[in-house]
Amino acid sequence: MKFQLAINMERLAADLDMTDVERHTLEMVQMADEGGFAIAWAAEHHALEMTIAPNPFQILTWWAAHTSRIRLGSAVVVAAYWHPIKAAGEAALLDLYSGGRLEFGIGSGAYQREFDRMHPGLKRADGYRYVQEMLPAVKALWRGDYEHNGEYWSFPASTSVPKPLQKPHPPTWIAARSPDTYDFAVKHQCNILSWPLTRPMSEVELYKVHLETALAHNPGKPRPIFATMRHTVVYDRKQDWEVPVKAAMCQLGQFENLFKNLGDVADGFPRAVDLSGLENRDEYDPRMLHRNLMFGTPDEVITKLRAYAELGVDHFTYYASLGLGMKEQKRSMELFVKEVMPAFA
Repeated sequence: MKFQLAINMERLAADLDMTDVERHTLEMVQMADEGGFAIAWAAEHHALEMTIAPNPFQILTWWAAHTSRIRLGSAVVVAAYWHPIKAAGEAALLDLYSGGRLEFGIGSGAYQREFDRMHPGLKRADGYRYVQEMLPAVKALWRGDYEHNGEYWSFPASTSVPKPLQKPHPPTWIAARSPDTYDFAVKHQCNILSWPLTRPMSEVELYKVHLETALAHNPGKPRPIFATMRHTVVYDRKQDWEVPVKAAMCQLGQFENLFKNLGDVADGFPRAVDLSGLENRDEYDPRMLHRNLMFGTPDEVITKLRAYAELGVDHFTYYASLGLGMKEQKRSMELFVKEVMPAFA
């Protein structure tokens, strides 16, 4: 099993200095680079302090200048917010600047709030349609002159400038949960980024079924890399289990605000909703969060990860932050690199 890092510049309160957030995020990526992680992922989000990522390629260019080995991925370019020519060119430029380390991830988008601002009138549930039109266009532009006449974009013959260093193109990834997206990924030879949120292992098993079904429906297509992401915190003592759980519950209250598009966001900070009053409150039970997320001592995390490896997960994505203090985040990364990863070498 290989390991990836997903990390955002995360600011949960106005009194947290943005320069401290910036420095901490880069240091975490550098720790992953030195520790042997395969990929570091940068997201795309807009007008939200909890995920400061207005352009993943700009973030990745910054990381590229301060790392040497780790590959650098967009997780994800939100297709509906981009033009194919712009996405192809910016991605290829990052591949050039990084010495051929780009992993191109694309997806539908997360919150209706962002769609209302970045693409007014578009329902988040329809974002996947833009993914399915954009990805083939971007690949064609990377090859050379290409004319496009589609449902969402039309343009005369054009090409990506520059071209990617990697040939025939950088590896492509798609954020996938639904069976249709798994089928599209296999057809177009995209690797899989899956995220079961706070749900139990049965959710990961369901995604694996989607993958196997898509492979059966597309004979001859190669098996993509199957990656699964979980919020991850490793700590020294078992009795510390509540520290990451309490941090997670605070930030998950903000996630619920955004998922439900409550509109209760002030100056980029979503108000945390009361999880106990939610219809899906069982998804946020503290013991359940400790069990389902990648929280634990090194030995506990190794045991959890072995279940993913046995299921057929190729890459595990360590999702950092989630409201945890910077000191605790770095200690978690140290323990993961020194005590967890060697068990999967």
